[in-house]
Amino acid sequence: MLSDKDCESGSPFASARLPSLIALRSFEAAARHENFSRAATELHITHGAVSRAVRLLEEELGVPLFERRNRRVFLTDAGHKLASAVGEGLDVMQQAVDALRASVRQRQRWVLSCEPTLLMRWLLPRWPAFQAQHAGTEICLAAGGGPFSFAGGLDLAIRRDDFDWPESYYAAPLFAEKVGPVCRPDKVSRWFTANAPGPELAAGAEYLHTRTRPDAWQAWARAAGQPAVGPGGQSFDHFYFSLQAAVAGLGVAIGSWYQVCDDLESGVLSAPLGFAEDGSRYYLLSPEPFEPGSLQANLLVWLRTLNDPLQV
Repeated sequence: MLSDKDCESGSPFASARLPSLIALRSFEAAARHENFSRAATELHITHGAVSRAVRLLEEELGVPLFERRNRRVFLTDAGHKLASAVGEGLDVMQQAVDALRASVRQRQRWVLSCEPTLLMRWLLPRWPAFQAQHAGTEICLAAGGGPFSFAGGLDLAIRRDDFDWPESYYAAPLFAEKVGPVCRPDKVSRWFTANAPGPELAAGAEYLHTRTRPDAWQAWARAAGQPAVGPGGQSFDHFYFSLQAAVAGLGVAIGSWYQVCDDLESGVLSAPLGFAEDGSRYYLLSPEPFEPGSLQANLLVWLRTLNDPLQV
């Protein structure tokens, strides 16, 4: 392989070498605007950088490309000829780059982040159906909750609006959060009383709490118009663990309908008081709006169908 320093002066390799792309881009922008300052603004460089690039290009080619009069610049005949060729060349390169980027987007590996408990108990059991519809696309599911950044390698995220995300994010609403007390069916008579007009939590109920949603019981009480629940009872590090504790018969946990609906259907858990919307909502988040027919748009439609109990 030959480098520039290996080429002797006057050799075919030396004479055939093209000027630097930076110089050509600076010249093309300056030629299009016939103004170095506007070219510098477009390229996000200084006026002096554009001027130096053009001057070096003129010296390398041995011909003036601009006529400079009264603090203005005008293309010479040689400048017009070069500007036309460089503009066409840059257009061809841009088209090639756009085509390559489009093809990469079509086959790239997408990463969807979802709150851990929602991912494990609701999304994963239903995910094969979506994969079957998009067999040619690899979508990696990642567990994650709370604040995040799309600059970290994520393409999409499912989050509940219990924190503030940047206004620049595109947020497509999915469904309202619905919560209620759940326990094992064989514990209902122990921790709930059958009062009129409906059952109530018994005075000796064993409450299960979670550090990741410490206000879960209070939020349910406000939404359902029930008395506030005291801080007593066992506490777990994660929402998922409190639900598993309820499955194990350790007490009554607050469950999100989306995270316990399968257990309710199978009879593993019972929800004697039903569910109430707590005022929060789940969203599908993206760095930009979805194009019709895109993977993101299809995912949004599919996720929204799962809000229908008949589809669960």
